[in-house]
Amino acid sequence: MRIVFMGSPEFAIPSLERLLESHYSVVSIVTVPDKPQGRGQRVEHSPIKTIALQKSIPLLQPADLRDPEFIARLTALRPDVFVVVAFRILPSALFSIPTHGSFNLHASLLPKYRGPAPINWAIINGESETGVTTFFLREQVDTGSVILQARVRIGEDETAGELHDKPPRVGAEIVFQTVRLIELGKAQGREQDNSQATRAPKIFKNDCRIDWTAPASRIHDFIRGLSPTPCAWTMQAEKVMRIYRTIGIASPNSRDRTASPPPGTVVTAGGNELIVQAGEGVIGVAELQQEGRKRMSAAEFLRGYRLNPGDSFV
Repeated sequence: MRIVFMGSPEFAIPSLERLLESHYSVVSIVTVPDKPQGRGQRVEHSPIKTIALQKSIPLLQPADLRDPEFIARLTALRPDVFVVVAFRILPSALFSIPTHGSFNLHASLLPKYRGPAPINWAIINGESETGVTTFFLREQVDTGSVILQARVRIGEDETAGELHDKPPRVGAEIVFQTVRLIELGKAQGREQDNSQATRAPKIFKNDCRIDWTAPASRIHDFIRGLSPTPCAWTMQAEKVMRIYRTIGIASPNSRDRTASPPPGTVVTAGGNELIVQAGEGVIGVAELQQEGRKRMSAAEFLRGYRLNPGDSFV
């Protein structure tokens, strides 16, 4: 099997490495162009390009996926299959080139969580499991027929950052098995049930503000689903407060109060405890970062910052 692998971030590395360990031939790697990064605008390349250079695999970095010259170069490679992992949306003129088609590895159990942020949204919505799916590409994004799937458990307090490394490892074997099925002519795609589809759109900063009127359990899921990036945030004394981790969710009755204060009110701020009132229940803040400061535990924060019961997060 002559494979062209398309990917860019670290998420794609395990799949590429699994294919390189196999008897299959990766005849080219396609990744994004180099671009300036950080304050110094130093030009850097993708993690996948690093592997291509290390392994001396022919590399393509098209700025335009519809460029006729780029399409001609791929066609000349006589590929059997395109393997796409965390790359860009391919036009039909591209994904129809290989003899046996093109498939993508997606970090959800399709048709659930179609879109660019499936890991984040699965946690935000309180799911207890997610997974990976390989599917044949078609023009409408993330709608192609499913080839293989594998499930991944989500822990009750697991953040998006902690979960992020699991799907690539599981997905690497699914990618290999998908190529094997294609080689054997046994990759019988199963159509997705569109009535079960949910969306996982890109998340922007304005989407990450905490709604303290929500139940404590929903806030907990929201915060861990956005941690460490793009990160949930709130305002306190006119400064942005980024919150990375919460713990110690309790019911309103557990603190023996006849009336709950307004959502966002600081209930406890001392020792190791920073507890905030939610719309239902209270929530313990474990890790946070005030604007202009470093990320720290609640205990570290309270040693250096004056915060009193009755103060508010908004």
